[in-house]
Amino acid sequence: MAGFFGSAGHGCRCPRLDGRETLGNYTDPMGPWYSIGVFAGLGVALGVAGAGALGGRRFALAAPFLAAAIGVALGIGFGGAAQAAAAGVGGILGGAGALELVRGALGRGGTPLATALLVLVAAVVLAGLAFVPIVGYVELVAVPALGMRVRKHAGKRYAGLRTLARD
Repeated sequence: MAGFFGSAGHGCRCPRLDGRETLGNYTDPMGPWYSIGVFAGLGVALGVAGAGALGGRRFALAAPFLAAAIGVALGIGFGGAAQAAAAGVGGILGGAGALELVRGALGRGGTPLATALLVLVAAVVLAGLAFVPIVGYVELVAVPALGMRVRKHAGKRYAGLRTLARD
């Protein structure tokens, strides 16, 4: 199947604007690196969204794999093998990184609905930023790094005034 991103001679599904401009005019200088980065960033966003939606549930560990499967399907449908692989890796890494953040928030007393909504908003922002050149690759590294940092510095639940109530 022809890729969504590419020049008019390579199966671009975008109309010519003014008879001269196509999406290929903007993406050809980078070659396939742009579309691979976009799909990697979209995979990360899918992983973050999956972690937000399934973070407080018993089967939360399935979120990264579900996101990877959806990302691979989108990559195959709109790109090629490289885009599908990037979306799959992005889904696993994004889901694993965000799952640590969601677990930490829920473990410290966050409500499941509010946590899910905030994480879903972050996923939408990440998906939008994936279309900026190079940012998809940065997301691929930054989200799991953030998850490892949160896990490393995770503390206990803040007791607050409950410690005073014991007296």
